[in-house]
Amino acid sequence: VQLQASGGGLVQPGGSLRLSCAVSGVTWDYYAIGWFRRAPGKEREGVACISMKYGTPYYPDSMKGRFTISTDNNAKNTVYLQINSLQLEDTATYYCAASGSSSCLIGPYDYWGQGTQVTVSS
Repeated sequence: VQLQASGGGLVQPGGSLRLSCAVSGVTWDYYAIGWFRRAPGKEREGVACISMKYGTPYYPDSMKGRFTISTDNNAKNTVYLQINSLQLEDTATYYCAASGSSSCLIGPYDYWGQGTQVTVSS
């Protein structure tokens, strides 16, 4: 399984970004894709995840409202993370990862992309 994250950049507070995760090499019937982030000096945290079989998204309470995870529907080659109303604390490296589980809450996430940097600054 290969994952390639892209779409990061430098954004002003209040702006928006759409991150993309290109997924290839998947042979599971059921799997999930998750977005995670790691800010400088902080532990990695989950941002959103989606069951690719059922299209069911999940967001931790702290991420609800400004983050939206989606796929390219039938092709399911790309998973997107839309981030709106970006805040300074959203500055982090964002990673996508794959889990061979039907539920994105179960994991484990064994395959990881290289990450894309999001910097929010005025």
